[in-house]
Amino acid sequence: MSKITSFLSSSSILLCVSLASGALAQQITGTPGSPSATTTIDGKQLPPEPPKFDGVIKEDAKDSKPYWPPSVVPPKGAPNVLLIMTDDQGYGVSGTFGGVIPTPSMDRIAKAGLRYTEFHSTALCSPTRAALITGRNHHSVGYGVIGEMSTGYPGYDSVIGPESATIGTILRDNGYATSWFGKNHNTPTYLYSAAGPFDQWPVGMGFQYFYGFMGGETDQWTPYLYRNTTQIFPWIGKPGYNLTTDMADEAISYMNGLNAAAPDTPFFLYYVPGGTHSPHQPKKEWIEKFKGKFDIGWEKMRDQIFANQKRLGVIPANTQLTPWPDSLPKWDSLSFVQKKLYAREAEVFAAYAAYTDNEIGRVIQAVEDMGKLDNTLIIYISGDNGTSAEGTLEGTPNQMTAYNGILKLPETELMLHYEDWGSEKTYPHMSVAWSWAFDTPFKWTKQVASHFGGTRQGMVISWPGHITDAGGIRTQFHHIIDIVPTILEAAGIQAPATVNGITQKPIEGVSMAYTFDKANANAPSKRDTQYFEMFANRGIYHDGWYACTTPPVPPWLLGTAKLPEINDYKWELYNIADDYSQYNDVADKNPDKLRELQALFLTEAGKYQVLPLDNSILPRIVTPRPSATAGRTVFTYSGENAGIPDGNAPSILNKDYTITAEVTVPKGGAEGMIVTLGGRFGGYALYLLNGKPVFVYNLLDLERYRWEAGVGGRDLFSDALKPGKHTIVFDFKYNGPGPGKGGTGVLTVDGKLVAAKTIPHTIPFLMAIDETFDIGSDTRTAVDDSYKLPFRFTGKIDKLMYKLGPEQMTNDEQKLIRHALERARD
Repeated sequence: MSKITSFLSSSSILLCVSLASGALAQQITGTPGSPSATTTIDGKQLPPEPPKFDGVIKEDAKDSKPYWPPSVVPPKGAPNVLLIMTDDQGYGVSGTFGGVIPTPSMDRIAKAGLRYTEFHSTALCSPTRAALITGRNHHSVGYGVIGEMSTGYPGYDSVIGPESATIGTILRDNGYATSWFGKNHNTPTYLYSAAGPFDQWPVGMGFQYFYGFMGGETDQWTPYLYRNTTQIFPWIGKPGYNLTTDMADEAISYMNGLNAAAPDTPFFLYYVPGGTHSPHQPKKEWIEKFKGKFDIGWEKMRDQIFANQKRLGVIPANTQLTPWPDSLPKWDSLSFVQKKLYAREAEVFAAYAAYTDNEIGRVIQAVEDMGKLDNTLIIYISGDNGTSAEGTLEGTPNQMTAYNGILKLPETELMLHYEDWGSEKTYPHMSVAWSWAFDTPFKWTKQVASHFGGTRQGMVISWPGHITDAGGIRTQFHHIIDIVPTILEAAGIQAPATVNGITQKPIEGVSMAYTFDKANANAPSKRDTQYFEMFANRGIYHDGWYACTTPPVPPWLLGTAKLPEINDYKWELYNIADDYSQYNDVADKNPDKLRELQALFLTEAGKYQVLPLDNSILPRIVTPRPSATAGRTVFTYSGENAGIPDGNAPSILNKDYTITAEVTVPKGGAEGMIVTLGGRFGGYALYLLNGKPVFVYNLLDLERYRWEAGVGGRDLFSDALKPGKHTIVFDFKYNGPGPGKGGTGVLTVDGKLVAAKTIPHTIPFLMAIDETFDIGSDTRTAVDDSYKLPFRFTGKIDKLMYKLGPEQMTNDEQKLIRHALERARD
């Protein structure tokens, strides 16, 4: 770098200063070397080479000249960016796109900007999110499926590699303040613990600040919450608390703090609340707003949404409403009690959607209150996939039952929670029939990538002064990967060639900024091809045509049905240029076009790491993956240690196990939690209550089994444990093989029997999602109502040991898993 020997007096002068490599150039604003000097980099290499010191160093400071490296800033005029996405909302949910649920915050952005009526997701949570933050297809960045089902193939390992830098990294290194609020479903499940590493956490992917929850979902009353990489615990519920409001409060506080400290620094805020993923848990006052609104039933509501969509112009006038499927009941076939229950489920879902939009509106209003709305690009996407069908045909007050293969509950069990549906006493989801209706006018739901019911999302964009057709509608075909290049073009920043010395995969999306100008309202789409795939349901779009497979089984069976071989799927064909809703299958009339698109799908699949195709669910859930606990059968702990993620805890599912606790009881006695995993909606706990040992097994809030003195065994411990050292053992013999079978548990103290009990069932697949493994106290929720949180152990835990037997599966299950793994390897 050539020497600059004199300072320039005007801070408005720009100087091009060549870097030593000669490959890049920096635009320096202000007096070079002064504390206020800034630079705009060309961004090909991130981070840029550090500038050389260009001052003067002599023996004496009086004869020397300081030189400050310029601060990196985005190009002049680069906007703030507020990127918003809700959860599990299909095209027919928001009022902005014809739904019956008011979404005034989304309306506000639509009126100031544009509505996009052919915008698409990947059909599932974390795959869509990985594509959104990288600008690359979900398989290209390891997210062919959710991380909980990851396998050891490049398209399915749930690792966003360093060759795929996120929008957070790109904008941060170009001078933006970057942050992430809400759901993080893009960190591998085996990296959730305090042990890290943290390169796959938001703060390791370019987001300087993170406040939110890990995984696909969390209880909104007692969330599994992190600030950066630190878990917020012990979590004890606060009166009136709900994460949806807390998230908005935190985002507003962050923006206000940033504005006070550095008002000229552009921000990129990624705002992704959990609404409306299960559990559906809005505040009660929002539920009251929708009382009676869904008594008309799902078919009439669907007709109403369809009429609204035509009136708003968000579907073409010639669109046909796809038929109601035979696999779902018609409203008039239901009993009075069923109608009452299902209407309540929809009221709670609608309340959650409206409540979420309201809190999003508070964040948008905060931007305006800071005086920054006129230079903020706002992108608001309604849902990361279609409406979820994971609530079973009936709905459930506890989603954990469905995740464990319990797809039908007694009507009395459902009605027991009618009044408190959505409260902290439930972890609810709604009937599949509502989900199908909320995806109007399309067929299918979340998880189904072959049809637009799983992938078509309402999306709005505003950018004052740059969008010249406020309130306009855009019909170009686009995909979630197109958001990153749109942001980069708006900011005047190019995608880097290298990041931290690593050559980058090309951005696979295309910018949508060409649609901003009114003159281009009807411009041809710049995306002419896009593949879709999830659980081997496939789709391929090309130049107005769309070929796709017919889903062989519905997603609401949650992997419990037998699936055909990959190559035995039936294919459909649609001319969506004339058939917006995929109503008319024209495969029989156009065999050559179908073959052409099938071949194109395989080409795209090979290009973007989609292979090997895999339609299995259970085998992928139990597939071994990297973990600090993988292969271990003995675990030893001491002292208090709460908040260990479920994935780092010893798993007692479907096997024999022995829990041994060596404790010291002080003078005056002891009580409190020794160890627990899970809480109100499923789990277990070993504790002292009034000084007496108790083991509780919570079978998904359906049944609780207790081992304690005088209950189910000989009453040898009618008195509390005396001061001194004691050994408490709970030994369980599992009645396998096969998942969810029962077994016999024996609780002893110092070798003497306290209680023995045989139970008919255990939790088969998933004991906890957002509850942790807690030693010495209990956080979030309790496994039963006999104690109050945090229920700290008042004695001393000298040693806690788990000894696990092998997981017991049937021969058929073992064959199924082996076959799936071998097929995937082939």
